[in-house]
Amino acid sequence: MSAVFLFAATSEGSEPAPLRLGLPIDCRLGTDCWLVNLVDLDPSKGVKDYLCQRHSYNGHKGIDIAIRDLRAMEDGMPVIAAASGTVKAFRDGMADQPPTPEFRKTGRKRYCGNGVVVDHPGGWQTQYCHLRKGSIALTKGQAVRAGDRLGYVGHSGMAEFPHVHLSVRHQGKVVDPFLGLEKTSACGLGAAALWTAPVLQQLTAPLSAIYNAGFAPTKPKVSAVRKGLYKAPALSRRSPALVFWADIFWVRAGDRLTMTITGPDAAKITERANVLPKSQARRIIFAGRKKKGLFWPAGTYTGHVVLERHDPNRPTSRFELTRKVVLKD
Repeated sequence: MSAVFLFAATSEGSEPAPLRLGLPIDCRLGTDCWLVNLVDLDPSKGVKDYLCQRHSYNGHKGIDIAIRDLRAMEDGMPVIAAASGTVKAFRDGMADQPPTPEFRKTGRKRYCGNGVVVDHPGGWQTQYCHLRKGSIALTKGQAVRAGDRLGYVGHSGMAEFPHVHLSVRHQGKVVDPFLGLEKTSACGLGAAALWTAPVLQQLTAPLSAIYNAGFAPTKPKVSAVRKGLYKAPALSRRSPALVFWADIFWVRAGDRLTMTITGPDAAKITERANVLPKSQARRIIFAGRKKKGLFWPAGTYTGHVVLERHDPNRPTSRFELTRKVVLKD
């Protein structure tokens, strides 16, 4: 989840100057970061993004770009200014942790966590939320250029996972950067979307993604996977089991998921296939087999996960990822 706004816009302007946005994060989309949530355009309790789909949640007023896990957060992923401007306000010092029940009830004014607000000409403003504690080194009134580092991706405030939340406002009103100031069609991009052309091309790729996968010697805990564990390139031949896991953004009801593990001799160790019963923003799946005998055969084992999506009005979509692990003494 993401931000409720902390700061109100103060810039005035009779004519909106154009605002062109780059990515708010220094990463490679689809490789080490992923667009996962869009602006919710439904004013009721329903959810609708600019595509007339549900890649959001009720009341979400920005976009979220996630990184792989907590280990990636600790390694450091820079949050950068999406456009040139002046630092309006910032906050640092909040812990990087999942929101507690108490925080959900009483911390609404701090939902952004550690964040930065930047004013831009023409009454525009951008806000960057959930930054890592201690990563902001700015002063109020400081000029920043597009691409300047504002801090690092964190897990502060109302954040269920490490990501940066970017909100865009004009004269204090939320603007969906995929639409701009005018919505020109019922569903789809606006004629004046705010993203630069190269960024827009990247951000309009499908939001579904198999973004993480690996092997474990037992059934892994979801919390451990999302901390960045189970990444070892080698496991012991004495491991009690061999489990292949994968974490996925935005699965849909009816998606077919297939997971296979093959051994050093290319023989299939296990295969699991099922059709998902419901849509979910994030889904983790496992497939594996217990050890037979004293040792696993030495060598390289390969895990492969495939998600197939059949839509009667579109070609079949296919997402896949492969990971390898060595079993040795």
